Amino acid sequence: MKEKMNKSAIPAEVINTVETLENAGFQTYLVGGCVRDLLLGKIPKDWDITTNANPEQIQGLFTKTVYENIYGTVVVINELTEDETVKNIEVTPYRLESGYSDRRHPDQVKFSDKIEDDLKRRDFTVNAMAVSLSKGAIKDIIDLHGGFNDLKDKKIRTVGNPSDRFNEDALRMMRAVRLAVELDFSIEKSTFEAIRQLNSLLKEIAIERIRDEFVKIIKSSQPKKGLELLAELKLLDQFLPELGKSIGVTQNQAHKYDVWEHLLRSLQAAADKDYGLELRLAALFHDISKPITKDISHETGQITFYNHEMYGSRETRKILERMRFSHETTEKVSKLVRWHMFFSDTNIVTISAVRRLISNVGKDNVWDLMNLRICDRVGTGRPKENPYRLRKYKSMVEEAMRDPVTLKMLKINGDRIKELTELVQSLAVGYILYALFDEVLDNPELNTKEYLEKRTFELMKLPENELRARGEKGRTKKVEVEQKDIGKIRAKYHVL
Repeated sequence: MKEKMNKSAIPAEVINTVETLENAGFQTYLVGGCVRDLLLGKIPKDWDITTNANPEQIQGLFTKTVYENIYGTVVVINELTEDETVKNIEVTPYRLESGYSDRRHPDQVKFSDKIEDDLKRRDFTVNAMAVSLSKGAIKDIIDLHGGFNDLKDKKIRTVGNPSDRFNEDALRMMRAVRLAVELDFSIEKSTFEAIRQLNSLLKEIAIERIRDEFVKIIKSSQPKKGLELLAELKLLDQFLPELGKSIGVTQNQAHKYDVWEHLLRSLQAAADKDYGLELRLAALFHDISKPITKDISHETGQITFYNHEMYGSRETRKILERMRFSHETTEKVSKLVRWHMFFSDTNIVTISAVRRLISNVGKDNVWDLMNLRICDRVGTGRPKENPYRLRKYKSMVEEAMRDPVTLKMLKINGDRIKELTELVQSLAVGYILYALFDEVLDNPELNTKEYLEKRTFELMKLPENELRARGEKGRTKKVEVEQKDIGKIRAKYHVL
């Protein structure tokens, strides 16, 4: 696996930090997630360095540093690189930790002079390896807990006794799922069983920390796998019990799967399309209220979920507010859930109805709503994700949102024409407007206040029948331009 390592993956700032510490006589290692990623051939997002130097000694070696925590972590401030891949680097002394009465922070932290002490306090074996560098390349790997073999076997395993690790920080149970999803690993058996037994400890963790891990799972390439693990381990029950109620809830014939499976497949469809967080959350929650709205007709046996989108929007808002998501995210996701059942028959829906939908959901959100419909359809098990009906919806949305071809485009209006010409006959004013409009459509550069006012005087002197003919020509051209624009939109989506 070491041969996978990208030799150029270690930035100069990291190498310089390591060499500065080593040149001062201190042991120095890369440690944690960056080592894991390097060995997997990935480029790390974060870089952590550990050393036997104490915080004051570390600070003395660098020009710009920040040190304001009990763990001894000194942040070395670097100038931004051209691609902004490295900003700051955390350098932490070897340390021992003991006692986790709040299931998050150690009650006691002691600095050590042994790398072995630092590695044994870490969460998972794949994060408990350290490497030394020589001329910017890996020199030695320190692996005291079998992390290298677990990387090869694609296993997430705790360092030491899993119950001890999860009692120290219960969020590690969520992190185990997140790592399994991000790395496409499985959770080792004893670690898995410990999570099942200790899942209730998660209730003692701040919801913001749970939310952050949950978001990372949702934003991964395999969120469906992550939700399945959270449910199997009963972690989902601890912070999102509403979602678990959808398991086993059967649907009507339009759906191949129960509500739970449908939601996970819709979410995975959003991930496969690389959609953003809000759309992924909407895909996960769009049918969350189907369990409480389910009804079965005694006469026909037909299953219905009337108004589940309205109940679902309220439920989604409550969940996101409880989990301390931002106001913007909460508003957008609850709106998408509320309106995801837009229209059912493109043969009877009108442009006016489409405009009302756009007004309800917002112009900035309407295309996400269209994409949510795609994810919803994929989640039903239907092979064709972009059928005629959905293409027709998209065409009508684009038609409703296009810049209209109207007389308001002119840098003159009827009131100004009346003021200039003292005309009172509305028909004559209208003819002048459409005649001017005709000219501007052919040559947009003529759409200036000066030209249009000058041209108004010239048009008013024309015989009535000629002015009427020019006006009617402009009115006809307006309709033709509109139809041409609409035709292009419909051709784009291959609809009539």
